[in-house]
Amino acid sequence: MPLVVTGTIGIDTVHTPVAKAENVLGGSATYFAAAASFFGPVRLVAAAGEDLPDAFHKTIGHFGKIDVRGLEVRKGSKTFAWGGKYHENMVQRETLFTHLNILTEAPPTVPGSYADSEFVFLGNTHPGIQQSFLASFPKRRLTVADTMDLWINIAKPDLMVLLRNVDGLALNNDEAELLTGKKNPVTAARHILEMGPRFVVVKKGEHGCILVHRDGIAALPAYPTETVIDPTGAGDSFAGGMMGSLAATVIAAGNGKTDPGSFEHVRRALVYGTVTASFTVESFSLDRLRSMTRKDLDARYNEYAAMVRV
Repeated sequence: MPLVVTGTIGIDTVHTPVAKAENVLGGSATYFAAAASFFGPVRLVAAAGEDLPDAFHKTIGHFGKIDVRGLEVRKGSKTFAWGGKYHENMVQRETLFTHLNILTEAPPTVPGSYADSEFVFLGNTHPGIQQSFLASFPKRRLTVADTMDLWINIAKPDLMVLLRNVDGLALNNDEAELLTGKKNPVTAARHILEMGPRFVVVKKGEHGCILVHRDGIAALPAYPTETVIDPTGAGDSFAGGMMGSLAATVIAAGNGKTDPGSFEHVRRALVYGTVTASFTVESFSLDRLRSMTRKDLDARYNEYAAMVRV
């Protein structure tokens, strides 16, 4: 029951109060795929320019279970690049530059071999492009999308169409308020449910996340990470851990009747998403994800579960 992600590959430059990293591997699809690979195979759909360093290809290859047949490397094009600076609290940040480059071109083509993908995550990009990807996955059982304030501001009609065709939406607290006009995150999420999705995950950074599902509500704290080096990619790793866990749960069940979007399955998956993201912030780029193992992930999962148990 293959999992596929559509999103960006990027070259990041990140300044934090701790240190600085220049021209490192980034992008929503990159973090997602790396995180999801701890749970099983994941297919990557993205486009990069010919300036993507060979070392970045090796980093992606390190994770072993990432299928890169959907990664287009285009001659004459330049890879998406972003630079940002985090404030002392490691929450607020300012964008230093954004070079869209290849993102202004046509989106990547989804390989025909990916058509049987049943779990689909639509990484952050224009909602019209996200919607166009859906036709490539006729056997999808669970589709979750990410979005951001830019698309809510300039492409809300397209986003509204997309929301009628996905099972879940992930966004942060400010974006939920912007989309609905509701300041309370639970109220905002309930309003989004009326737009089409079956569940909404409101990401609250260092304060964890809230799941508002048609069948219930859950709130999870963040894992209390002691060493925060770089928050970049935490949200994408969170999504990768969540979706990877959901796909693995259904595969483990061994039948086609298991509901991957049920309240209980999504709630459990959010724990794995939270724990996976807690590793990402401990270093720049994918460095910490490269050095960890599934055993490390499960150990922290058990520690977290014990911590939140009442």
